[in-house]
Amino acid sequence: MTLPLRLEVSVIIPVHNGGNSFVKCLSSLAAAAPAPYEIIVVADGDSDNSWVVAERFGVKVLRLPVCSGPAKARNVGAQNATGDILFFVDADVTIYPETIGRVEKIFCDRPELSAIIGSYDDEPGERNFLSQYKNLIHHYTHQVASEEAFTFWGACGAIRREVFLSLGGFDESYRRPCIEDIELGYRLKKANYRIGLCKDLQVKHLKRWTPISLLRAEFFYRALPWVELIWRDRTIKNDLNLGFTSRLSVVSVYLLLATLVAAWWLPGLLVVALGLSLLLLGLNLPVYRFFIAKRGFWFTLGVIPWHWFYYIYGGLAFVIGTIRHFWFQSGFSKINASTTSNISQ
Repeated sequence: MTLPLRLEVSVIIPVHNGGNSFVKCLSSLAAAAPAPYEIIVVADGDSDNSWVVAERFGVKVLRLPVCSGPAKARNVGAQNATGDILFFVDADVTIYPETIGRVEKIFCDRPELSAIIGSYDDEPGERNFLSQYKNLIHHYTHQVASEEAFTFWGACGAIRREVFLSLGGFDESYRRPCIEDIELGYRLKKANYRIGLCKDLQVKHLKRWTPISLLRAEFFYRALPWVELIWRDRTIKNDLNLGFTSRLSVVSVYLLLATLVAAWWLPGLLVVALGLSLLLLGLNLPVYRFFIAKRGFWFTLGVIPWHWFYYIYGGLAFVIGTIRHFWFQSGFSKINASTTSNISQ
């Protein structure tokens, strides 16, 4: 196959009430050198005139009358793109001036890759504790992961257009910002396409996280549907958030909780609780060393309870998601059996 000397990069941004972060996103794209071949903004039922802001930047704007979710918005953008590479960027991230050139170079240099994903950088846009913690843990997770990725990532992910279209794009049944990108990655791998994790391809995340928004996104929009996806494909990888250390940490944190409860009646179990706490610290020592290097000792002390809490709700999501999966599977089996019986009669 003869590769072109240049690959044209189409940037696609879904936006729903993007606010000031969206302005910063478009400003960073305007400063890109080289510039993208085209920028397509899909206004997903916005009510704050984000589409007007986009038009002022001179980009191509497509409008959806009602909010249908980023999966559909990205698909609409992709269907109207003409570049060789579809580069999906979230409306609350900014790119670096060299990002577009970096995306093009990766695909030119590595024709075996069908898609690539990047990482958040280590300087999140919001300064409150949860925003710093959440984005830095994401940065760390991607930086230590395998460069042979098994998921896609819509915040900073690029894919060859013909590959994307051949797979039918994102699954539009995901109506919220969810795991539509992860699900696409699973289909890419199932079709034997290669996804590269490029650790130096980084964007800055501008989202402000609060306890409620973090738990809603992490538990309901990410963890629960991801469990469903794992059972659907019968695939659990030893990488990213699914690694062996994470799974062992989930078991350990629940043993710690059970031990602390039992210690109310058997105080001697506090020694066991101490041991489990030390085990959790040891299992996650590389993470805490990373935070100490980036934000210092006292910041890291605040990270530890939130990190252990992550294992608690992650484990809970796995149990609930597993029960839901097999409950629905059982229900469908009974319906099918009943239908077959009626037909035979």
